[in-house]
Amino acid sequence: MSIPYWRLSGFYFFYFATVGVFLPYWGLYLKERGFNPVEIGELSAMLNGTRVIAPVLWGWIADHTGRNVRIIRIAAFLTAAFFAGFLFVQGYFWFAWITIGFSFFWNAALPQFEAVTLYHLKDEAHRYSQIRLWGSIGFIVAVLGVGWLLDYQSLNIIPIAIIALMTLIWLVSLMTPPIQAAHHQTAAVGIMQIMKKPELWAFLAVYMLLQLAHAPYYVFYSIYLKHYQYTASLTGFLWALAVFAEIILFMYMRRVLKRISLRAILLFSILLSVVRWLMIAWCVDYFWLLVFAQLLHAATFAGAHVVAIHLVHLYFGDRHQGKGQALYASLTFGLGGMLGSYYSGYYWESLGAEFVYSMAAVFCGIAFVIAYIWVGRESSQDRAVLG
Repeated sequence: MSIPYWRLSGFYFFYFATVGVFLPYWGLYLKERGFNPVEIGELSAMLNGTRVIAPVLWGWIADHTGRNVRIIRIAAFLTAAFFAGFLFVQGYFWFAWITIGFSFFWNAALPQFEAVTLYHLKDEAHRYSQIRLWGSIGFIVAVLGVGWLLDYQSLNIIPIAIIALMTLIWLVSLMTPPIQAAHHQTAAVGIMQIMKKPELWAFLAVYMLLQLAHAPYYVFYSIYLKHYQYTASLTGFLWALAVFAEIILFMYMRRVLKRISLRAILLFSILLSVVRWLMIAWCVDYFWLLVFAQLLHAATFAGAHVVAIHLVHLYFGDRHQGKGQALYASLTFGLGGMLGSYYSGYYWESLGAEFVYSMAAVFCGIAFVIAYIWVGRESSQDRAVLG
């Protein structure tokens, strides 16, 4: 069976185009609507908080029914439907409930689509980065396009643009071929046996800390730049530059994986994360240093993410892939993102952006120690990935 390359790539394109509007500009939109940093942090924490529950619940359903693609289609439709509610309400109470509603379904789709993509790739898992890079391209198109529009239009275009892109995600999901999982077969290794591995929990702790560190970047970076008089288009450029660097790494990741171990990529990525957050904390007045910090996104996100996808695939195998991707999303993006959003929201004004981003560097330092001691020491993992 041939790989449905363009349909898989199309989903990633529109999914991350949505992220390209949401991450850089939703915080600015909330600030425009009158929410303060604590409230913005809380709303972002609610969005990430549903990731603690939703991926695990949907992953369990997917692995027991084999209906991953149907779950993705339902989740994509309800995400757009709930998000449309932002056009008709105002005030913290209603924004909070709609955030919880749409994010419960939003956070269900991507982990299951990762499992669907890996199923279609089968023994060609190294081609994952070639498909995933289209998500990065979608992000760049969206963040630059909306950044340019915001120099001429009000922030009210943000929810409309997000709803339109979410609708396109749903339409692409309708064209994605379902997977034929053999659920009558018993997995060679039980899920509880996998969950007892200390390395798995060390891996999850590392990625939770990395996402905790990324949270203030996702929530407050655009607000941070606006405070220092950066225009919307220049802010969009800096976001896009980070993802452009990500694309370059995705394009060459297959070659990188043939020469460098997963463990080495992970450790190097974490070290560069420490450098990046310290530069953002203390060099905001120096544009070219911010440019360099954004280029480090290739390692701090893309490199670390590709390693994570491969390791989850290795830890959980084909039979438990839905649960594995869901657990990874739940404890890293979910719990890590939620805690990071809360702490950055509460300390943004009282202790300052420099403190918040410096703490992000500290969290990455702790993650490096854990990864160095426990994660990826067995060379057989790399051989399994590269086949």
